[in-house]
Amino acid sequence: MPELVHNLVGTAQNPIAIVWHRRDLRIDDHPALSAAIAQVGDRGKVVGLFIFDPDILDDGVTEGSKVDFMLGCLRELQANYRRLGSDLLFMLGQPVPSICALAQAMQATHVFFNQDVEPFAIKRDRSATDSLQSLGIKVQSFVDIGLIAPDAIATQAGEPYKVYTPFWRNWQSKPKPQPFDAPQKITGLDTYANLPTIALPSLRDLKFINDIQLPKTGEAAALDLLNQFCDRNGILRYQPERDFPAHAGTSTLSPHLRFGTVGIRRVWTAAIAAQQRVRSEEEAISVTTWQQELAWREFYQHVLFYFPELETGAYRPQMRQFPWDDDAEKFEAWCEGRTGYPIVDAAMRQLNQTGWMHNRCRMIVASFLTKDLIINWQSGERYFMQKLLDGDLAANNGGWQWSASSGMDPKPLRIFNPASQARKYDPEGEYILRWLPELQGLTTAELLSSNIPPHQCQRRGYPLPIVDHNIQQQRFKKLYQDCKLSS
Repeated sequence: MPELVHNLVGTAQNPIAIVWHRRDLRIDDHPALSAAIAQVGDRGKVVGLFIFDPDILDDGVTEGSKVDFMLGCLRELQANYRRLGSDLLFMLGQPVPSICALAQAMQATHVFFNQDVEPFAIKRDRSATDSLQSLGIKVQSFVDIGLIAPDAIATQAGEPYKVYTPFWRNWQSKPKPQPFDAPQKITGLDTYANLPTIALPSLRDLKFINDIQLPKTGEAAALDLLNQFCDRNGILRYQPERDFPAHAGTSTLSPHLRFGTVGIRRVWTAAIAAQQRVRSEEEAISVTTWQQELAWREFYQHVLFYFPELETGAYRPQMRQFPWDDDAEKFEAWCEGRTGYPIVDAAMRQLNQTGWMHNRCRMIVASFLTKDLIINWQSGERYFMQKLLDGDLAANNGGWQWSASSGMDPKPLRIFNPASQARKYDPEGEYILRWLPELQGLTTAELLSSNIPPHQCQRRGYPLPIVDHNIQQQRFKKLYQDCKLSS
């Protein structure tokens, strides 16, 4: 079982602290930065650090759009450090030897960072902590990615939760920490000469390109989105509007939560404040529903923390040997939005052109890939991680395993019918036509039926359905039952 990195607090006459940023590209509501400033005191100095890890940049999954978004966040973060009197430094290389080299070069006495739950990050942070401590440097880490640490919540039997609903009941009953105020001053070094650092690289320097238009990046944009959603009452309409992809019914904060340009305590506090403005049962349900979505995010973090093997395989034993078809041509059609199912193709085009997809559509396309095309969920999981600006291992893996009937869902055999999903959540075909403009002129019934007449498809250059949903869902059910019986 993995362990969180434990806190070690030290002091020095003239301390110099490094705050190691990873998925926390902000200064507001930042536990590690706040602690660093408080602990080094008036005589101490604090600098920020971000390390570009070549193993992550060259992992075959990371694409230019995500790197470009991150660079925009880092530019703003560096500007904020400089505005307050310090600097954000950059390095390119393996994280552990890099941070040790910098700490020695600047004679740092402390390193502060916020914890992560991903298996790679836990291993990295443990190694960094051991190496820094061996140099006599004090290391302190903090819970930040979620409101409650994974080792602070458990079942009555002391076990980690495997089902969301009881997790939610326990999680929502626990007190939540208050946000940390943004610092007003950060005292930096007198000189930054002779340090093994680099200037903030460009996208080209990192050998990436980006061909999509990004949303606004950085902390100011994140706080603005949060304020728009919570203070202007979008959260009070969340429940009735969140499932309709043609409407702006969600917060669109997910890329900012992924890169940590907004603190989760700040987000939770905004949701609590919105409760004070509730004037109807529907509005109260809307706020609770959004809070439940934050809890889903945290549930998947806890699951990955306790079951790191989920990164590479199914939770349900019977699904580890499932006979997926894995048809390469059908997978390519799914990726490119050429399945002949309009709601699926519209969603995939939204993903490819914007780096984001509405959550209802994520469930639809994931079900279609696994239950209609009978293609391994891990192929879809990887593609999402390539394309999504908010691509996050815990949430992405959890969502895909839920859709593929391989995860912790107590009712695992769920199959979405694309046509009925379209009729229910895009009843006028607005979303479909936004992303599939070649289908203009079809009747709404044709758009939503997933059975466009062949002559209409030919005229518009739109593909016929590549599979029959009714046949494929029966195939999947049979394969699933056979695996269940043989396990």
